[in-house]
Amino acid sequence: MTDAEHVNIWMRPERPARGPKPAYSREQITEAAVRIADAEGLEAATMRRIAAEIGAGAMSLYRYVPSRDDLVELIADRLQGEIDLAGIPSGDWRADLTHYAGQVRAMWLRHPWIATVQRSLPSFGPNQLLLIERVVGVLDAYVPIDENLGLMAILNGYVEGAAREEVSVAAEVRRTGLSESEWMARSYPRVQQLVDSGRYPIFTKIVKDARQPHLSRDDQFRYGLERVLDCIAAALPATAEPPSARSGGRNR
Repeated sequence: MTDAEHVNIWMRPERPARGPKPAYSREQITEAAVRIADAEGLEAATMRRIAAEIGAGAMSLYRYVPSRDDLVELIADRLQGEIDLAGIPSGDWRADLTHYAGQVRAMWLRHPWIATVQRSLPSFGPNQLLLIERVVGVLDAYVPIDENLGLMAILNGYVEGAAREEVSVAAEVRRTGLSESEWMARSYPRVQQLVDSGRYPIFTKIVKDARQPHLSRDDQFRYGLERVLDCIAAALPATAEPPSARSGGRNR
């Protein structure tokens, strides 16, 4: 099938208007793919493997999901559906974006293989559209849409970058069999050599004075997120301050 002939999966009817009810569903196929990916990685979620998981013939699944790209689109939208958007927007933008960021990070940590699913071009699945409406809607009352999109890009960039690093570190821990603290202990002689050389004053300051590297992953994420939210706050009108901020506290 050429690009010109490809039809967005969300524009394809899941079942024909007439005839018997299909034996399987896209949801069933997608759920099986996610289970396999969680256990063995996304590459293991082939049509043949999915068919075996649900007890179907591999070729028969192509009637429901015509291509690998379509399957990946379904998986990506399925993962976005795990992000809890209940009550968003609430009127407290900082609380809403804090909750959203935490939800995205948690989803990445549950499914670390999502790094191979992320697509730059959207396909506008139902969960992605709901996410756009709710999350972009958080700042809609305060800034023009272009400013809104720019601020959301900053937030999403931070969350995705932090989550990718956590996923990468966890993979390295599994590969080496060393915990982060054990790896740092093994690296200590090299670190001390660099500090003693006197050639790297900024590196030395990081080693001796920085607190962030010693925080838990949760605290590191929260610290960075607060800085990002402070930047967003600086771009919003004073009327956007949540009630807790106006009364002298902050939603943190």
